Amino acid sequence: MAEEETELSEEQKKEIAKWFLLNAPAGEIQYVAKDLKSVLNDDDVYNEAASEAFPVYNKSHMICLEMPGRLGDVLVTSYGELKDNEYLDPKTAQVAIVDHVKQVCTEVRPATDEELPSPYIEEYRCALEAEMLKYVGEAYPKGFCSVYCINGKDVEGPGSDFELVVVISAARLSPQNFCNGSWRSIWNIEFTDDSQILELKGKLQVGAHYFEEGNVQLDAKHECRDSTIFQSPDDSAIAIASIIRHHETEYLASLEASYLNLPDTTFKDLRRKLPVTRTLFPWHNTSQFSLTREISKELGIGK
Repeated sequence: MAEEETELSEEQKKEIAKWFLLNAPAGEIQYVAKDLKSVLNDDDVYNEAASEAFPVYNKSHMICLEMPGRLGDVLVTSYGELKDNEYLDPKTAQVAIVDHVKQVCTEVRPATDEELPSPYIEEYRCALEAEMLKYVGEAYPKGFCSVYCINGKDVEGPGSDFELVVVISAARLSPQNFCNGSWRSIWNIEFTDDSQILELKGKLQVGAHYFEEGNVQLDAKHECRDSTIFQSPDDSAIAIASIIRHHETEYLASLEASYLNLPDTTFKDLRRKLPVTRTLFPWHNTSQFSLTREISKELGIGK
């Protein structure tokens, strides 16, 4: 007798729904959510799964949302998160209130003094942001960038360490052409006063999804490190931007080179050029092969 199917609990359904939402490719979570809602046919389970998954997805994909009143755009990242639905935009010193499930910015408010860096830190942050905006404008046609202070934001002058983080997010979404792609990079920069050295740690992530008559996904990650001298705000910003440009350009070039060589290398290695006998299979005369005959011969049957 066939085993009876066990009904999934609401908790199990919610966890499965969250998995699908969190693993949706860039720009496709709303499509996944629509199908999930239909499949689940349970608004309570869906709403609970969506309320837990969407904030995580939005922050990990560092989505960019337009702020009301033409104030600009805000990146939804863990580095700018003040509360559950509030995100600081350092460029405008505004705090955006975000509806994660709808992926919209519903309202804004001015940031308080406690939420912003000290004037000393802001001088370094602003100089670096200006250089990064130039770079991102040149390198990523649909890219956005923010610079946050994540350690030592209250430092008032030389003599103490602090840390800035550069976040770059770019997406090219074309679902009507069955392809979506994203670039995300995070650069932590530690300003160490004692050694007068800036330590850079970069994490780059590229995602792509092509789904015309198939389903091909790319998820490539790369980490790198570098350093430079602790200088004035403007000189430090120029040096940091140059390092970031170098590493990202180098990584992109390596990706392009590897994919150009795919037909001649990787794809050919996916199957043998010859079988283990080192002879071509005679497709024109397959009758010479008989599984029964080969097994009988091998086992000595019929002798």
